[in-house]
Amino acid sequence: MKDYSVFDVVGPNMIGPSSSHTAGAAKLGSMARKMAGGSVKKVKFLLHGSFAQTYKGHGTDKALVGGILGFSPDDDKIKTSFDIAKERGLEFEMVPTDLGDDKHPNTVKFIIETEDNRTVEVMGASIGGGNIKITQLNGLTIEFTGVYPTLVVKQWDLPGAAAHITNCVANNNINIAFMSIYREEKGNEAFTIIEADDKIDSNVIVDIKSNNKLIQDAFIIEGM
Repeated sequence: MKDYSVFDVVGPNMIGPSSSHTAGAAKLGSMARKMAGGSVKKVKFLLHGSFAQTYKGHGTDKALVGGILGFSPDDDKIKTSFDIAKERGLEFEMVPTDLGDDKHPNTVKFIIETEDNRTVEVMGASIGGGNIKITQLNGLTIEFTGVYPTLVVKQWDLPGAAAHITNCVANNNINIAFMSIYREEKGNEAFTIIEADDKIDSNVIVDIKSNNKLIQDAFIIEGM
């Protein structure tokens, strides 16, 4: 009889023994990759709570690396994600840490260095059943789940910015399911997060970024 490891146990739409510690972790890694523009050169994983305590035994570390490599939670390559990362030249480090008492116990903070030498910081939590929640982007508190196709816009907190974004969305026939604007202080950088009912066409990015006095960047995250 063959000896099976926990990574040979295939649950619903995932590799690994735990929806929170493996499927959720893989989704978080995949989301962080998308938010970094898909060009990850180096990443430090700051693991909090139960992630920090059980990441090796539950395969959270392999799932996080697999997600950063772009693998879905049910991709068999998660089992060998460390080896694949080495082959692709991806540097990574797991660092158990305390991110604060107010954080969900299955929280990870990604500190990502991209191929074009940008640093992107993303924090998120695996909240159960393979579901996730993104809670920070570059130190700014935000919140979205990634379930819906999502538009993320980095803007200046100035009059007309929100109107410009929503006009572009409407002109591209996108129906908004949820919309939130986040900022640290008046007149500084802000993020608009729009979760849509249907796929978001890339044309909306061109329209939004056409106003470079109000808009710094924009990107689309396909629903998971």
